Amino acid sequence: MVRAIGRVEQIKGKKMLIVRVDAAQLPKLYCTVIDRKWNPIGKLVEIFGNISAPYAAVICTTSDCTALVGEKVFIK
Repeated sequence: MVRAIGRVEQIKGKKMLIVRVDAAQLPKLYCTVIDRKWNPIGKLVEIFGNISAPYAAVICTTSDCTALVGEKVFIK
């Protein structure tokens, strides 16, 4: 089952994305994150921030992160 987890807020370097996630539907750690074309981007490694507006850190598994700021990302 594929579901949206949020939108990319920032790109940190070449290997990390910061994603604002929905507080009501927090994803599991270490799940695979995919883009809108269903291409794998990376793994969700941390959830942090305020309880009502959390963020997630995604480590990219490819050489460069292909997601853009503002783009929706999904999990498998």
